[in-house]
Amino acid sequence: MPGRKAASKAPGGVVHCVEVTPDRWRDLHDLFGEGGACGGCWCMYWRLAPRDWTAGKGEGNRLALEALVSSGPPPGLLAYDGPTPVGWCAVAPRTAFPRLDRSKNLAAVDELPVWSIVCFFIARPHRRQGVSEQLIRAAVEMARRHGAVALEAYPVVPQEAEMPDAFAWTGILSSFQRLGFQEVARRSVNRPIVRLMLEQTALM
Repeated sequence: MPGRKAASKAPGGVVHCVEVTPDRWRDLHDLFGEGGACGGCWCMYWRLAPRDWTAGKGEGNRLALEALVSSGPPPGLLAYDGPTPVGWCAVAPRTAFPRLDRSKNLAAVDELPVWSIVCFFIARPHRRQGVSEQLIRAAVEMARRHGAVALEAYPVVPQEAEMPDAFAWTGILSSFQRLGFQEVARRSVNRPIVRLMLEQTALM
């Protein structure tokens, strides 16, 4: 299957990650399922104004994501276990996600033109197996390849030992910390902003 490879086999696993080009749309559609990953979102939450996102829940958001994939550049990454798509990560320049600036907790820290990781979706049988961490590694490579100087993310800090998977859609802080991301702001108890500078930075 064609498409640029963004990461090789994961250490200790078989997951590999690729940018979502038009030929990958069917795989992304199949991963998200008829529910559009979660409640008809189709990973458009951060890209649309609240009114438009709500109005588009389901088919409207699906069409919007398909149009993004078709027109390019790639809006994110797919993780595969063999031929099977098992995970998604939305990563692009921060300007692609205007809803971030509507949040007082996630508004821009400074004027640096960062890229952002805003969402993960992992197939249920593959959760808690390190897939999201491999997607983060691939996102770093993707952002660097496209000329980004820094990559940000907006993970959650679990307040309990067992947090429902649905609440971890922006990632878990510890996963980013293991890869060298540094906290640059925290305007709420459980939602920091973390950043990795990409120039001459090697992942841990």
